Amino acid sequence: MANKKSSTSSGQLTFVVPKGRILEEALPLMARAGIVPEDGFHDKRNRSLSFNTSREDMRLIRVRAFDVATFVAHGAAQIGIVGSDVIEEFNYADLYAPVDLDIGHCRLSVARLAGDTENDAGASHLRVATKYPGLTARHFEALGIQAECVKLNGAMELAPSLGLARQIVDLVSSGATLKQNGLVETQRIIDITARLIVNRAAYKTDPRVAALVDAFRKDAEKRATKDAA
Repeated sequence: MANKKSSTSSGQLTFVVPKGRILEEALPLMARAGIVPEDGFHDKRNRSLSFNTSREDMRLIRVRAFDVATFVAHGAAQIGIVGSDVIEEFNYADLYAPVDLDIGHCRLSVARLAGDTENDAGASHLRVATKYPGLTARHFEALGIQAECVKLNGAMELAPSLGLARQIVDLVSSGATLKQNGLVETQRIIDITARLIVNRAAYKTDPRVAALVDAFRKDAEKRATKDAA
């Protein structure tokens, strides 16, 4: 199996992070854990995906959020940071999320056009545009509704106005994007934060991975104590 790559404490560790907003919030946490990427990492013109770090035994790779979980679950990377939405969507058995980093706050919600007043009560089937078909199907199944999920990777807000689907399921932060596209949030599915994730085999067999988990956990606890003071 692929995750056998992570069953040894020798060799280079691979830390995988997502592009975008979570990464900007994660970098200070990573620095406090002793992981600082090389200067080229911050150059927006740099198209490289793999970077050296302040640790000789660790490289940093930067990929799309959905790919972070796949790299870690299959042992291509031993540790990473990703939103809990991705973890819940894939539900990989070989993925362990030991630390809530308390960053990247948002929610996964259902939305529709503001003028759409059709009542879905009693409906047995709905078409929904989303990049989260697993979470979406499970949410509507719990309501007794079969969701036909139309998979989109972007421009979700266009789906209702173009007749692709009456409803969408997407990430919502401030709600400004929904409002600008004439949509309103109708249901909140889950609240989301970024998590530290590790490959289960690596966590059990590589003491460096366990040490990093401990460092991130202590930092999270310290921040929580400071916020509560």
